[in-house]
Amino acid sequence: MESPLQHSSSPSPRHTSETPLLVLTGIRKAFPGVVANDGVDLDLRAGEVHALLGENGAGKTTLMNVVAGLYQPDAGTILLEGRPVQIRSPRDAYLHGIGMVHQRFRLVPSLTVAENVLLGLHRAPGGGAGGRLRMKEHSESIAEVARRFSLPVDPEARVWQLSVGEQQRVEIVKLLYRGARILILDEPTAALTPQEAEGLFTTVRAMTAEGRAVIFISHKLGEVLRISDRISVMRRGRRVATLRPADTDARGLANLMVGEPLEELRAAPDHAPGEPVLEVRDLRVRNDRGLPAVRGLSLTVRAGEVVGIAGVAGNGQQELAEALAGLRPVEGGNLILDGAELKRLPPWARIARGLRYLPADRHGVGAAPNLSIAENLVLKSFREPAFGSPWWMDRAAVGAHARRQMADFNVVGAAADAPIRLLSGGNLQKVLLARELTAGGTLLVAQSPTRGLDVRATRFVHEALRAQAREGRAVLLISEDLDEIFLLADRIAVMFAGELMGVLPAAQATREAVGLLMAGTRTP
Repeated sequence: MESPLQHSSSPSPRHTSETPLLVLTGIRKAFPGVVANDGVDLDLRAGEVHALLGENGAGKTTLMNVVAGLYQPDAGTILLEGRPVQIRSPRDAYLHGIGMVHQRFRLVPSLTVAENVLLGLHRAPGGGAGGRLRMKEHSESIAEVARRFSLPVDPEARVWQLSVGEQQRVEIVKLLYRGARILILDEPTAALTPQEAEGLFTTVRAMTAEGRAVIFISHKLGEVLRISDRISVMRRGRRVATLRPADTDARGLANLMVGEPLEELRAAPDHAPGEPVLEVRDLRVRNDRGLPAVRGLSLTVRAGEVVGIAGVAGNGQQELAEALAGLRPVEGGNLILDGAELKRLPPWARIARGLRYLPADRHGVGAAPNLSIAENLVLKSFREPAFGSPWWMDRAAVGAHARRQMADFNVVGAAADAPIRLLSGGNLQKVLLARELTAGGTLLVAQSPTRGLDVRATRFVHEALRAQAREGRAVLLISEDLDEIFLLADRIAVMFAGELMGVLPAAQATREAVGLLMAGTRTP
């Protein structure tokens, strides 16, 4: 297998040939009850960034999983440099120079960066006698690939110690080290900070400058218009358009994705909030390494208002959310909900007192992937008389409840008795919203509620959060998306290094002022 280290160290001129590197013709892939890809045609040229857009469930990831060897197409052909190929496995894809970085990274947390890069390679470049790997030499080579493509990672670091952005760099380095010519990036900026996204764009440009091709799956229309050479839009399993960024704009792309004009959600009007619902006083929380993560934070959220917490990822937002939900111990301070102290209560008792929680990790924390959609919808309420008792579950009642909720929240893609892991990201989030928002309560903690969602699903979530505030509930919105914060929040609180840098009325806040606070600079 060719290693990237065998390429010239200086980038070659951008490839300008119109000859396709990869051609997909008539790709069809169906699952029980769902046609994910319905005769899709697509081509990719060397040296280009080809963006793939579509709503959640439009078939984008399924199509790329076919190219990456995870799925076998039911019909259609794949041409690589004009020659028909069959890609039966991810290993076949690697041998053809194709690699994919998935939304959920495929790394072993306990191993080092270098070990993850080499894992699964039968004949790594520079292997030692008897098949033994000279790890020091490999680490140096991996570090050189990382430097060359502006992907700073420490080959000796354990993956569990890395941020989401750093783990993504490891995935890309792994593909480059294995000689990938075609890189598929599935929602690559969904969990990145703005600074990390800028770094990723630098890497993408460096890769295409050497003649590699990148398929960029994203819901962030501004990023797509900025980074791509061509854009293909999918809807209901079919490709409906391919166009250049100069020939469209964000609204035009959104309309193509949903098949109809999509109105923009406007900023919320000013209104007077009610009495305090949540009072956080001098809160102190430690992270997984035992280091201070939340340092003496105090904050009030009132009935009928949305308080947005802005900040670069890793500044204590995750630990704050987990402390509120009862998933992380509180070292000091107070958490008061409707006048009652929470910090010593288990999660179920906080739920009983009216706390609702939308976690950032939908799969690992928000849902039980192997349980059905219906069972997930009653995870927090199955003990109620309407669904049976603590000892048995009324399956008919649970199923009827699920069908009503799925209809009300427009959950599509699977039946109520199907495992929830079969749902797309947008539909999964709708299930979690249905569970949290229809159970009453006085406080909703929503963490990155639209990460990775398409424009229609994002608007649905935003409208649902607005409705919570209109109905008199308090909403604490924790998001790294400043557009989302400015659109929804009545007040904007900014966290840096575990501290609250300031709280600004949204109507008076500017991006410059919020940005300074996010960087740790308090304005006079």
